[in-house]
Amino acid sequence: MKVTLRNPTRELEFPGPKSIVALLQDLDLNRESVLVIRGGTLVPGDALLADDDEVEIRPVISGGAA
Repeated sequence: MKVTLRNPTRELEFPGPKSIVALLQDLDLNRESVLVIRGGTLVPGDALLADDDEVEIRPVISGGAA
């Protein structure tokens, strides 16, 4: 599967199928600190990613009121 990471932007390849949890463990990322997006849709943490999936992983960003 093709994985695009943001901040900094980079692309990686992983064999599938693989769970979101396993992918994030491989990347040493905390599930609560990132969003996983496949086809423009957020992917739940218990989802299984296929070998031909393309996903984007973005950091969660929060802000306060101005």
